[in-house]
Amino acid sequence: MSRSRRSRYPARIDQVRITGLADKGFCVGKTPAGEVVFVEKVVPGDVVDVRPFKKRKKLLFATPLEWRQRSADRVEPFCQHFGVCGGCKWQDFSYAGQLREKDQIVRDALTRIGKIEVGQWEPILGSEATSFYRNKLEFGVANRRWLTAEEVGTEVNNEANVIGFHKAGAYDKLIEIEECHLQHGPSNLLRNGIQALAIEMGVPFFDMRERTGLFRQFMIRTTTTGQCMLVLAFFTDDQARIQPFLSAIMARFGQHLTSLYYCINGKINEYMMDLEMVHFAGTTTVVENLGHVNFHIGPKSFFQTNTRQGQRLYDITAEYAGLTGQENVYDLYTGIGSIGQYLAKDARAVVGIEEIAAAIEDAKVNAALNGLDNCTWYAGQVEHILTPEFAAEHGRPDVLITDPPRAGMHPKVLPMLLELAAPVIVYVSCNPATQARDLAILAEKYRVVKARAVDMFPQTSHVESVVRLELC
Repeated sequence: MSRSRRSRYPARIDQVRITGLADKGFCVGKTPAGEVVFVEKVVPGDVVDVRPFKKRKKLLFATPLEWRQRSADRVEPFCQHFGVCGGCKWQDFSYAGQLREKDQIVRDALTRIGKIEVGQWEPILGSEATSFYRNKLEFGVANRRWLTAEEVGTEVNNEANVIGFHKAGAYDKLIEIEECHLQHGPSNLLRNGIQALAIEMGVPFFDMRERTGLFRQFMIRTTTTGQCMLVLAFFTDDQARIQPFLSAIMARFGQHLTSLYYCINGKINEYMMDLEMVHFAGTTTVVENLGHVNFHIGPKSFFQTNTRQGQRLYDITAEYAGLTGQENVYDLYTGIGSIGQYLAKDARAVVGIEEIAAAIEDAKVNAALNGLDNCTWYAGQVEHILTPEFAAEHGRPDVLITDPPRAGMHPKVLPMLLELAAPVIVYVSCNPATQARDLAILAEKYRVVKARAVDMFPQTSHVESVVRLELC
């Protein structure tokens, strides 16, 4: 490192006290002088000496050198890949500690960022399952493997056909996963078995650097109803290899599969949701259950990733909505209409808006399958559809539900919400910081009467927040 770069921060800082969780596996720490530093591979309660390695926008990032004190909340990680795979950053942090910190993240966001006064804080809702809780996982396929720290410098070769996860900064290599503790059902059996089958059949694994090979990635969906969908992506449309491979998968693993799709992904990126999905075998959808509502889920459907905790999140949303059967409900950023359909039995009418047209088609199909005739769905950007004319046509909402993406609501939507003046708004958020920003604007006419954090993703820094707003 050059002298100029080294002078930007000290080579070492001693006695950094770790005070809370941050994003992307980092924790917040304070130096003895009171300066803030973000430290990786630690947990709240640790006291460590650190080596700074990056400074970005006046924020200092560091890695631990030596522990002076270990947190009482430290626990033994349960996964053999912890510390290499970045999927579960907090396995070494007790779940009680995770909940405490996540609850504080939501409270700080609303009160410190948004300057919001909350009438009643309810305790965070933890997940009953802290492992094997996901219903969807995507894996990469590559002909090079990431070497562990112990393997670097040895004779171990990284040229191996593997299925696993990308490590940050290693686009052309994958961490080979033997057992993942994230997804329930036959996920591990299918991943390991299909990897072995592809090697056995000589199917070329994708070379990310040279952009050659065939087998590129795949996705597994599992449901609490015991069904499983598999989607494989191939780099080229080589039907002479694809068809025998898919037939072999059905022959060997068909008893575990409800639905099998494939797609051709010749793009630079690995995003599959904009690709044509080709149905190969089984049913075209898998069925998932959320309490009193069933959902038929296709290969592109957006659905709550933690099904059982998703149901509990919707129960809180229903409680905060306080429906009596007479209300006209608007459901913004509705996705496949899961919240709207969950609430529909207690509403006079539900009107849902979602940007992704395919999701709205799913919403229509599922509403019909659930016998819901009081739901209306619109595809398009919320800021374009939600207008005074729209409200005149559908009536003023008695209750408005909004569940926007991490960026929060579009700036043009907020003035419209103030104009609509729905007596009750229930704001469900996967990003408390942008939720706080939006609530600060809505404070012109609304007060937050209740708020609650919900943990949808144990072992990660992600946390959801639900608030009930009432018109002043």
